[in-house]
Amino acid sequence: MESHKLLKYNSRKVIVRFLIQRVSRASVTVNGKLESAIGPGLLVLIGVSAHDSLADADYLCTKVIHLRIFPDAEGRMNRSVLDAGGALLLVSQFTLYGDCRKGRRPGFDHAAPAPLARQLYEYAVDRIRESGLVTETGIFQAHMEVELVNDGPVTLMLESPRLAPV
Repeated sequence: MESHKLLKYNSRKVIVRFLIQRVSRASVTVNGKLESAIGPGLLVLIGVSAHDSLADADYLCTKVIHLRIFPDAEGRMNRSVLDAGGALLLVSQFTLYGDCRKGRRPGFDHAAPAPLARQLYEYAVDRIRESGLVTETGIFQAHMEVELVNDGPVTLMLESPRLAPV
């Protein structure tokens, strides 16, 4: 997908949030059917909100590919998924923008509308696939069973520099 073709939704721009987990393996099952699976690598849950720019998606895609969270020979986190030859499983997850501050049910007002979220999710998938890494995906808007074995455990939230805490 070409970045200039990504449409603005009601003149608002978009931002993505990646929750990454280093895994020994991960898979997605839909309606009892295995849809995708990876061995060692990263499970990336992708949330899209209607607030910022495509530059943030580019930033996060580059960051996840080059983030040094895999162990080197001495056991230190010095290698990226690219260096380690790992795979990625990308799963859309609007609940990353769930707001639980009021009431007893999360609100999803900050999550992008589905058409916009799908466009940005597919854009992120394309950008990561350009790296040459094995890249599998979930099914957008499907009820999925995501299974994983967290390695470490290592779980990190990646956000736009504009959203990151100071």
